[in-house]
Amino acid sequence: MTAPQISTVMWPTESWPREGEAWRRAEELGFATAWVYDHVAWRGATPWHDAYTTLAAAAAVTSRMRIGTLVTSPNFRHPVPAAHAIKTIDHISGGRLTVGIGAGGGARTSDAGILGGPDWSPRERAARFEEWVRLLDLLLRGPETTFTGAYYSAREVRTAPGCVQRPRVPFAIAGDGPRGMRLAARYGAMWVTVAGGADDPRAAVRDRLARLDEACAAEGRDPADVRRLLLTGFSGEPWLESVEAFADLAGTYAEMGVTDIAVHWPRPGTEWDADMRVFEAVAARSA
Repeated sequence: MTAPQISTVMWPTESWPREGEAWRRAEELGFATAWVYDHVAWRGATPWHDAYTTLAAAAAVTSRMRIGTLVTSPNFRHPVPAAHAIKTIDHISGGRLTVGIGAGGGARTSDAGILGGPDWSPRERAARFEEWVRLLDLLLRGPETTFTGAYYSAREVRTAPGCVQRPRVPFAIAGDGPRGMRLAARYGAMWVTVAGGADDPRAAVRDRLARLDEACAAEGRDPADVRRLLLTGFSGEPWLESVEAFADLAGTYAEMGVTDIAVHWPRPGTEWDADMRVFEAVAARSA
């Protein structure tokens, strides 16, 4: 069993340069990756700064740690400008970007429906997600893309010289349903899951990991080629209660096949608060 890599989720709520200091500190602590949620607002929280602009700035003040979205969705982004931003940040960071992508939630307190129009049904949301990922993949591989889909189109989009990372920036696909897992198996370097909303988080994750293996087999993909990221903090498990609690939980999930674990940067006054000494000790496990 290989120990999982540890990453952190940053909060895009502070003004620069204070926020930049947190990103630099995340790298100093030894986190493998620092992620940022991509929303206009998250659960109604404001200010909530733009994820891609934040990543561009974070890329400029760090040099080793990977950075990424957790996750970008079709809720308010079109693949063409998203691909342009992704390619630019990949160059600024020297090839350290991973793009997390998900179907997006239906909560208006975050970003669902903010562009207007009728609400998306679950079927339409899944279909948009699949088409969004497919087009983004084409755009980042380039050098020119023309595409006509049911929801998104692109005409003669030139992306040369392309990404620093080849054949493109890696994707981390979030999705627990059949369609999302198929996308992860087909396009993802990583799959993302959250253990929240389940009576038995461990059993739920174990089941999803098995279904991901099946999806990989159906796509002719070696399951070992897809990393598995568990986003913590939503299941009631005591991840940051102590270093010992973290080690116990990390070991349990690693035995199941989880390769990466993300913990939230402590946020005082919220449910995401934690002892900074424990948080720093957890970060050292990834260094």
